[in-house]
Amino acid sequence: MISGTMTRRRMIAISAATVGMALLPPHGKAAPTAVTWQGEAMGAQASIVIHHPDRALALTLINDVVAEVRRLERIFSLYLDDSDLTHLNHQRFLIAPPRELVDILQQCRDVWLLTGGAFDPTVQPLWEAYRRHFSTPGASEAGPSRQVVRECLGCVGLENVTCSPDRIELSEPGAALTLNGIAQGYVTDRVVDLLKAGGIERSMVNMGESRAIGSAPGDRPWRVGVSDPLDSAQILKILEVEDRAVATSSPFGFRFDAEGRFSHIIDPRSGATPQRHASVTVVAGQAALADALSTAFNLMDAAAIAASVHGNAGVEVHTLSHEGGWTRIRA
Repeated sequence: MISGTMTRRRMIAISAATVGMALLPPHGKAAPTAVTWQGEAMGAQASIVIHHPDRALALTLINDVVAEVRRLERIFSLYLDDSDLTHLNHQRFLIAPPRELVDILQQCRDVWLLTGGAFDPTVQPLWEAYRRHFSTPGASEAGPSRQVVRECLGCVGLENVTCSPDRIELSEPGAALTLNGIAQGYVTDRVVDLLKAGGIERSMVNMGESRAIGSAPGDRPWRVGVSDPLDSAQILKILEVEDRAVATSSPFGFRFDAEGRFSHIIDPRSGATPQRHASVTVVAGQAALADALSTAFNLMDAAAIAASVHGNAGVEVHTLSHEGGWTRIRA
């Protein structure tokens, strides 16, 4: 799963330039005047597009949303020294944790179980091992030694994390969490909740992962283009969505070595960085679920993905092979 720096393939709402996806205009329709915001959230380019006749209300909602995003960053960020996640990783425990941290860890556990451990936020020690290795001058091109990987794997495993509203604890010395494979989706879902509570019926929210509220202008689906993972200007596939979230992950987002053998998507079960797919796109009702699954499914073959998707109505997966072929998997 993804860890370390935020290198996730991202999406675009109207004109926010990111990598991996693009929000396309509805068929034959020019988008009406909209209230837009562009900035950063959880280390990713982010945007909000609101279609509402009351511009003042829309601007107020955007201000509220940005304040909420900054609050969540102070909980989930790996890179803020005073974030709750940083304190947890440093101390290996947290008393009276924020309810959002408890909630996101429960969602992590759900996806961990669903994917047979392919998604696991305790993967962070492995990411750090790869980073340290390839940051060392003259490091072996073969990657970290088997001993180093084995030692890190001893710290990995969500079964070693105790989580309750009163306390979160990492039982293994050297353990650490990353939420980089789910936090952008979680924040996107929170923003959607706020906008809906404010009466917004049409919007495209992108906090690193995208989720549509209602339909696009003209009562047509939002059109989301999936980009070539090696050339974001090239749209390879178009998905039409309403009230759905879309997330894409690719091993091409970041690689530790110059040859590109070691990807940022690390298998927490083996410590390896397999590159089974060129990219994986997941459509789901919730952005956090789409985010986490797109990460995990990069580490799984089609049969394992189908088994995970089975019984999860509304989840749709599009895998892109390294040869350029698409496979669609649905519940």
